[in-house]
Amino acid sequence: MIEISLGKMVLLALIALIVLGPEKLPGAARTAGALLRRVRSGWDNVRAEVERELEIEEIRRTAREAATQAEAAQNAMKGTLQQAHEPLADAAAMIKDVSSKDAMVKAESPAVLSDEVAHDEPASQVQAELPLGEPSATPHTRETSHGGA
Repeated sequence: MIEISLGKMVLLALIALIVLGPEKLPGAARTAGALLRRVRSGWDNVRAEVERELEIEEIRRTAREAATQAEAAQNAMKGTLQQAHEPLADAAAMIKDVSSKDAMVKAESPAVLSDEVAHDEPASQVQAELPLGEPSATPHTRETSHGGA
């Protein structure tokens, strides 16, 4: 605000004393003080209102940024979910296709399957005929060196 030094204050008091006189000076000083208090109070109110508006604007800006970040995170999550969902949907479709084909095959030829099972050899004989490698007559030994010997 306005800075008034002590010398300027004394000069103003002398001019006011000469112009107003000793009778009106105390009333004028009270009026000037009240006016100065009102100006300061108004100035403080304006400053506080501006500060509140700035704080509100800062909060709004922060809220907009948070909303933007949340929306970006939601979109990323949707993309990831879609990427994970596509292979699972394809696998489910394949399983449905296979199961429906199996059901169709079973429904079309139950008699053929029962005839094939009746003519097949018992499971123990089939298992016995599987080619199993027999162990060789001479066991293979590995030579290992311990400590360079």
